[in-house]
Amino acid sequence: MEKQKKLILFALVVSFLLMLGKFTAYFITSSNAILTDAAESIVNVLASAFAFYSIYLSAQPKDVNHPYGHGKVEFFSMFVEGILILLAGILIIFKSGYNLIFPLSVRDLFDGSVIIAVTGLINFFLAKMLIKESKAANSLVLYADGKHLLTDAYSSAGLVLGLLAIHYTGKLYLDSLLSIAMGLYIIFNGYKLVRKSVGGLMDESDFKVVNEVIKILNANRHDAWIDIHNFRTQSYGHELHIDCHVTLPYYYELNKVHDEISQIDTLINQKGYVRTEFFIHTDPCLPQCCHYCRVEACPVRSEIKTKDIAWTPENVTRNHKHYE
Repeated sequence: MEKQKKLILFALVVSFLLMLGKFTAYFITSSNAILTDAAESIVNVLASAFAFYSIYLSAQPKDVNHPYGHGKVEFFSMFVEGILILLAGILIIFKSGYNLIFPLSVRDLFDGSVIIAVTGLINFFLAKMLIKESKAANSLVLYADGKHLLTDAYSSAGLVLGLLAIHYTGKLYLDSLLSIAMGLYIIFNGYKLVRKSVGGLMDESDFKVVNEVIKILNANRHDAWIDIHNFRTQSYGHELHIDCHVTLPYYYELNKVHDEISQIDTLINQKGYVRTEFFIHTDPCLPQCCHYCRVEACPVRSEIKTKDIAWTPENVTRNHKHYE
């Protein structure tokens, strides 16, 4: 977590310096398109500042008021960042539309292009670093900030090409058209962040995570784990919470049941890519389970095993045993 704080703080400082560079380019050129890029940099600074605070908050330990921890704030951070990006894109389109009707003169576009190109390259490498670290740390905050900076880098690349086209063709109206196109691109990326954050805040199932966990369980399945059902996941920042029901032989004593459940918890936390907290409800097996039960030396089997049921996201998420 300390490494994440340092990365976000570094991103905040770099974003602030790049913002100053872009506004310098705007004052040199008076270009609407460059102002668009500079305005988005303000969002970068605000978003990085909020991301730094959310990482600090999500690192706080669980307490009475927050029994699942503070990780949900990372989704809120992503939501705020997405909204800021949307607002920036809308304002950019309105201003560019106005200047398309009432154009402003621009100057020194080549010099401005050089400055924007340098800031874009810096943003690109910073974004790639944040996205790489976000996957290693399973951090939504680093991911959102990295994706935002990557969007900024791509828009800067498009901006440089557009500015050079304006410089060599002399068609000044292209400045506002380019700015509008960039505004639409920014809005689209803001929407994707908002959509992802709302899904997390509403505990939308992440089937990529479900598939990963089920794959590990299938590969290391104990015969006594007759089936798993009512499988539900919730993300809390860099941690995962799973509720599920596990069917075990009904004649197991309590210590044996506890041991089997603990092995499931240990298995996922050792082989999974994210720290996971399990709440497992145990169900006793029924005679209807015998035809797919793997326990060979079962003393109470009522019929022979005739089939093997592989666990899939479709059957483990249902709220009943795998009767067929």
